[in-house]
Amino acid sequence: MEQTLILIKPSAVIRCLIGDVISRIQHKGLIITGMKMMQLDEKICREHYAHLVDRPFFPDLVRSMTRTPIIAMVVKGLEAVRVVRDMTGATKGRNAAPGTLRGDFCMSGQENIVHASDSVENAEIEIARFFSQGEIFDYTNDSFKYLYAPDEVVFNL
Repeated sequence: MEQTLILIKPSAVIRCLIGDVISRIQHKGLIITGMKMMQLDEKICREHYAHLVDRPFFPDLVRSMTRTPIIAMVVKGLEAVRVVRDMTGATKGRNAAPGTLRGDFCMSGQENIVHASDSVENAEIEIARFFSQGEIFDYTNDSFKYLYAPDEVVFNL
C-alpha cells in the first residue's frame, strides 16, 4: 500500500470545502491514516515549496498558505499517489477537468484548494515534514475487502 500527503489549503478551509474533499477521498476508497489541523508559517512554507522560493509569486503563496490553518492528511491505498493526483486535477483550477477536486471547486492556480504529493519519493518526504510517526496509524477496516480484489492486495482483517 502506498501512502501520500494531501493538504487542504486555506482557500478550501475559508470556503467550507473540508468535508467535500474528505468525503471524496473516502468515497474513492482511500483510507485516512493521519489527519490534523495545523497553522503553517513561513519556515515550513519555504521548506515545502523550496522549488518556488525564487519565483516572484512566492510571497503571495506564503500569505495564502498562512492565512488560516490547513488540514494535513495521510491517505493510503493501491497507487495512492497517482489516484490522489488524478482526483486533484490540473494545478490551475480553471483548466482542471470537471469531476476533479480543482475542476469542481476552484478557478485559480494558487488558490487551488489542495496540495497532493507528486511522487512516492516526495510523498515520503512530505509526510515526514508534516507528521511524526505517532500521528500515522496503520489500519484497515472490513470495507477494504470490497475495495480490492483478492489478487490486488492481501487481506489481513
